Amino acid sequence: MAENYPPADDETYQEEDEEVDETSYKSVKDAVLFAIDISDSMLVARPSESGKGEPQSPAKAAIKCAYHLMQQRIISNPKDMMGVLFFGTEASKFYDEDENSRGGLSYPHCYLFTDLDVPDANDVKSLRALAEDDDAADQVLVPSKERVSMSNVLFCANQIFTSKASNFLSRRLFIVTDRDNPHADDRTMRSAATVRAKDLYDLGVVIELFPISKPDHEFDRSKFYDDIIYKTAPGDPDASAFTAAGTQVPNAGGDGISLLDSLLSSINSRLVPRRALFKVPLEFSPDFKISVTGYLIFKRQEPSRSCYVWLGGEKPELAKGTTTQIADDTARTIEKSEIRKAYKFGGEQVSFTPEEQAKLRNFGDPVIRIIGFKPISSLPIWASTKHPTFIYPSDEDYVGSTRVFSALHQKLVHDQKIGIVWFIPRRNATPVLAAMLPSEEKLDDNGFQFIPSGMWILPLPFADDIRQNPETTLMVAPEPLIDHMRTVIQQLQLPKAQYDPRKYPNPSLQWHYRILQALALDEELPEQCEDKTIPRYRQIDKRAGDYVLQWGDVLEEEYQKMFSGQPKTSTLAKRGKASIESAQEGKPAKKVKTESGNAQNASDEVSSHYHSGTLSKLTIPALKEFLNSKQLSVAGKKADLIERVEEFYDKKG
Repeated sequence: MAENYPPADDETYQEEDEEVDETSYKSVKDAVLFAIDISDSMLVARPSESGKGEPQSPAKAAIKCAYHLMQQRIISNPKDMMGVLFFGTEASKFYDEDENSRGGLSYPHCYLFTDLDVPDANDVKSLRALAEDDDAADQVLVPSKERVSMSNVLFCANQIFTSKASNFLSRRLFIVTDRDNPHADDRTMRSAATVRAKDLYDLGVVIELFPISKPDHEFDRSKFYDDIIYKTAPGDPDASAFTAAGTQVPNAGGDGISLLDSLLSSINSRLVPRRALFKVPLEFSPDFKISVTGYLIFKRQEPSRSCYVWLGGEKPELAKGTTTQIADDTARTIEKSEIRKAYKFGGEQVSFTPEEQAKLRNFGDPVIRIIGFKPISSLPIWASTKHPTFIYPSDEDYVGSTRVFSALHQKLVHDQKIGIVWFIPRRNATPVLAAMLPSEEKLDDNGFQFIPSGMWILPLPFADDIRQNPETTLMVAPEPLIDHMRTVIQQLQLPKAQYDPRKYPNPSLQWHYRILQALALDEELPEQCEDKTIPRYRQIDKRAGDYVLQWGDVLEEEYQKMFSGQPKTSTLAKRGKASIESAQEGKPAKKVKTESGNAQNASDEVSSHYHSGTLSKLTIPALKEFLNSKQLSVAGKKADLIERVEEFYDKKG
């Protein structure tokens, strides 16, 4: 997983002292509106496909899905908006009680249960009560006797998105229904719904359908919804680039209840919000460039505190922190212009002005410059020392970038080649040599995209970044031991020999989120954390226990063969026996004498390397042995140890 992560806000990541270009990125905030059909058939409880658990109605399943999604959005996407709209209800509601009606608009049989806004604890509580309390559901989830107009539903969603999320880049409408042809006998209403869907599409709203098949009828999209559901184009916000960059949208085909279960599963894994890291040109030659956008797909998630809360007043309030730098001698407030950064060199402080620092860090404009191509087999596995960045084309700066990028991608995939590039992701960033790897799209069993189609930029390590394997004198295990261990490993393999990390969430992170949820929603604090990373010991013992015992018997036999020829009483055995007897009597064991000349030889060796300027050729154990003999600190990396040795001889000289 990546060790570097973007900032908490929705800005493109930039280095310190870099000016922010407001036009260089787009907001990636998301607005999701659930439109759930409340008809008689949607309120009928149905058994699950697996036969486990209590039967539940499709409407309740959709409400629970919206409830879990709202919980997840509060944690992972705190700036995103979400709302819940019921259509086909007897009651109608399009405004909150504390607000005036929006221009006097009325939408029959449309009930806006949760307005499109950033969710808070009260919204989650009310949605949870509706999902779990039958009395609350009986007051709201009452199907209308009249037929609801889908054009009214889509127009209502249009007004909600326009008034509440007009400047959002990503806006999505989730329609959950089991009626595949709501206007079978009325071509006028069908045409009106098509026009309203086109208006949503022109507004930039992506409509996602979650069809639910009835026990005696398979949902047929072609009867009505193929006319109002538009497929995403490469320029749309929810096209493949954005889908690959974090948010996965399930396929709209098949059984709707299983789709909702899949969506719940993806919510529990707490998907990382999509985020654009940079937008740079991909340069083939000085006069041939295309524009690409970089995304962070692999990100290490950790509990992050977004603010401090002051609890000393009548009610908790957000605390705003300020920092003031004061001089040690006069306690005078220091202005920012008086502070200069310095670097340590040769025991002295060398300072630079901000302009000089900017020149030192400037290696050119951000770019991905192709240097050449190599076979993909030439890239070793140990070259992956840093997290890769996913890039995808964009036609905003250079028209035709998508077509050129696609041709390059297909050629690299066909010829099994990788590109070697000069990579500067941002201004003031250190340039690196990187490998540009093509990847083909891969879907899992549920139709989710887990490997996107595009390019990966993998920074290549330098020679100093690779550690050499230590020399060992270990013996190779005999063939019988290897054969029996191979059987043990085969018994412990996962199904399909694949490990999916999305099925094993971080237990400490989930526990942190669970505690926050309980405190925010006034729930009981959980007693135990659900840890899916704990091995299943009983299953392991059942599948591989006998084979492990057989391996132990073979190990004992091989040991007897290897050491049966040695005498029973050896010098090593005598020393071990003497140490045991001394320990039993409470006496310290006799120490082994070391050669008195070893320390002097080590000191002479370090001294010769110091005078010849080759201290870097010494090993870390040799440097630590010398520093220990001089009663100096041995903490830090090799460069720190060499610096202490140089300071010792400088003072001595």
